Amino acid sequence: MLVRRLPLHYCSDVGEPTLAGLCRSVAILTTELQAVTGPRRIQPQALASISGLGHYLPEHIVTNDDLALTVDTSDEWIVERTGIHGRHRAAADQATSDLSLHAARAALADAGLVPTDLDLILLATSTPDQPVPSTACYLQAKLGCAGVPAMDVAAGCSGFGYALQMAIGGVRAGLHQRVLVIGADCLTRITNYADRQSCILFGDGAGAVVVAKTGFVDLLHTSIGAEGSAANMIQIRAGGSREPASSASVAGLRHTLELQGREVFKSAVRQMASCIREAAQGVGVSVHDFDLIIPHQANARIIEAVGRQLDVTPERVVIDIADTGNMASASIPVALGRARERGRLKAGQLIVVVGFGAGTTWACQVLRVREA
Repeated sequence: MLVRRLPLHYCSDVGEPTLAGLCRSVAILTTELQAVTGPRRIQPQALASISGLGHYLPEHIVTNDDLALTVDTSDEWIVERTGIHGRHRAAADQATSDLSLHAARAALADAGLVPTDLDLILLATSTPDQPVPSTACYLQAKLGCAGVPAMDVAAGCSGFGYALQMAIGGVRAGLHQRVLVIGADCLTRITNYADRQSCILFGDGAGAVVVAKTGFVDLLHTSIGAEGSAANMIQIRAGGSREPASSASVAGLRHTLELQGREVFKSAVRQMASCIREAAQGVGVSVHDFDLIIPHQANARIIEAVGRQLDVTPERVVIDIADTGNMASASIPVALGRARERGRLKAGQLIVVVGFGAGTTWACQVLRVREA
């Protein structure tokens, strides 16, 4: 960094330290610093890194025309409101742990690791294989790494970001060396296909990353938050201790997702835009310095609205929902992985990922690409 001492008389016409002279001194020094360092004057140290990345989408695809056979809708109506053309559906014999296994293996292979190299598994999901035990434990058994601690993280569509922050903290504190973080959901299992507003949105999938001290993507900033007073905005009413499963709850479809669509739209846009602004401040840049913005892939119209709120060019905002639908916790790691596959990740890029989900919850991380 350029360091230069400017004498007070440097910009004083009479050689005295005037206020105007001081201001001009600061302006000159600022200009010189910008010439040397560029607009990103703060280069924060990595908290941790991503050393492996993988994802999995089930083979079966449900198109909008397929949905139109059972509910009053059309391809045009769905695309206009959501940007979604199709979504993946898990096979009858697949559960969340099965989808997670594929993504986990891909991430481990990308990192050059085997399952026994891990020292923690975090699985973010809203659709566990069953209430007890955790789906992460089923995944651990399928990976064949007995003894590695494993736990689920439940934070709705923000779950991956919550789990990622936990992994970052563990690695930075030296408690863990290599953490597998998965976001996976089988949302088609909890979708109300009688609700034409919500059944068009959801798909199944899994994404995974390995978090370590060093990797090809540095993690520079992380933040999470929640607003429990809005808990009923996105919910499944039955199946817990408040309303245990019963024939009445099943018949009433109270084990399926309920959304307050308009409120979700407004809250998601407002909160994700706010998180991105705060993240930019946290690493000392402008929102316009982010090369890519990857929001939770809930709805293309929500994502577009976030971009407008931030006044950023559309090509910087990743919309990758057309063939996947909303995959909850899987959406961000899958979008990140597919951006890499398509050559959109470039060395030196600054990327922000942000999620919003049931709770309501939110999570945001800033990434710097070391190598594509």
